[in-house]
Amino acid sequence: MIPITTFAGRHVAVFGLGSSGNVTALALMAGGAIVSAWDDGEGGRESAAKAGIALVDLSAADWSGFCALVLSPGVPLTHPEPHWTVHKARDAGIEVIGDIELFCRERNKLCPEAPFIAITGTNGKSTTTALIAHILREAGRDVQMGGNIGVPILALEPLKADRYYVIEMSSFQIDLTPSVNPTVGVLLNITPDHLDRHGPADDLDLAMKNYAGIKERLVLGASMACVGVDDEWCRAIAEHRAAGHRPTITFAVDQPINAGWKFTDGIVWAVMSSERKIEVAKLDEIPTLRGRHNAQNALAAVSAVQEAVIKAVINGPAVAFDLAEFDWQAALSTYPGLPHRMEEIGRVGDVLFINDSKATNADSTEKALLSFVGDIYWILGGKPKEGGIATLAPYFERIAKAYLIGAASDEFAATFEGKVPYERCGTLEVAVARAAGDAAAFTSPGTGEVKGAPVVLLSPACASYDQFKNFEVRGDAFRALVTGLPGFTPRGKST
Repeated sequence: MIPITTFAGRHVAVFGLGSSGNVTALALMAGGAIVSAWDDGEGGRESAAKAGIALVDLSAADWSGFCALVLSPGVPLTHPEPHWTVHKARDAGIEVIGDIELFCRERNKLCPEAPFIAITGTNGKSTTTALIAHILREAGRDVQMGGNIGVPILALEPLKADRYYVIEMSSFQIDLTPSVNPTVGVLLNITPDHLDRHGPADDLDLAMKNYAGIKERLVLGASMACVGVDDEWCRAIAEHRAAGHRPTITFAVDQPINAGWKFTDGIVWAVMSSERKIEVAKLDEIPTLRGRHNAQNALAAVSAVQEAVIKAVINGPAVAFDLAEFDWQAALSTYPGLPHRMEEIGRVGDVLFINDSKATNADSTEKALLSFVGDIYWILGGKPKEGGIATLAPYFERIAKAYLIGAASDEFAATFEGKVPYERCGTLEVAVARAAGDAAAFTSPGTGEVKGAPVVLLSPACASYDQFKNFEVRGDAFRALVTGLPGFTPRGKST
């Protein structure tokens, strides 16, 4: 745990008592603060009480005695309507902050030299965060990873000058971190997401500008920024930062760049100038980094590690890289991947099984379908999102057959009719059995990602809660069903 001493002897209100809220309260208490904690839910209050956290009904409290409100990022700060605690804090004239703000203040006070890498973006944050942490560990660094990726930031090991803190940050967390100042700030991409939390429902353009503005704060506060420039929002942010003569490294999969990091022909390149580039690593044979989206993640991770560890030097329009001291290929090749995100489970014969349960909407599933040229036996369905899978029609030719489960079955069957062979399976258990059998019978020359090998892909394009508690439970169920198939060989072992 990281004790928070910056509020020692002061009275702090904490609202939202999930895992991060409880850790926040305990970290403040460990640092000498007086904490009054509350949650709208009885379960949250019970878990906090068991942990020894003082519960105070903040709806009836005297807010004049508080110096700050530490708010859970899941609680609305501005839209669609500020939470009642936010109104009370504003009426009392006190600041509203989050747990990562507490970390930033503690770091600034006690150990500002501790390397802090913060990662944000609409898509790919978790993979990039985990990949950065993995590469740093391969480089022999002491690494702590947390934030939005699962481990609350204040639950990490205490601050040390040579300890790297690799922190995923959502837009909600950035909004509660006014003094965010990472050593390296990484911005992957920006596409519409959570707009109901960032702007008025009747003005989506304004909501999108607010959302992009929040993402921009992370890189504007960074000593060095690494920004993906494949979308117009991020390009504008990179240009804004560079115009202020702030050190900025760009990376791109689709866009041309004069200096920075580029992915072409399956290779990560360090672009020194418009005339010179250096090959860094090949991604086309790394199964945990399949697809264009993972190429962007890899570019972001390599650029961040380069800036945080190897200390690239900015010199006019060109970037001087010292690439000789580290085996990037080995570090990337040993990345194990994250569960439920294009996770390679293993094989039965030549049939490859991929767990992409995290894909709960069509945009996420699009990335999975783009990762394989064809011969896909696609398991999908669940609680459908607005718009269904109509936007995935350009990739239907890659689908050998679809297997429908859950509440979306009727809607998706109508979308597939006359375009994609499909079968209503109802449950995941039936779908895995049918898909495995059909893929095993595949005899024509394959065009899948692994030449000659069909792919059974769980990428539901739906929420899970019609049949499963969450996407993790759904993915675990898929993994268990696949590993129970006759002849199954886990990833990494020879068939």
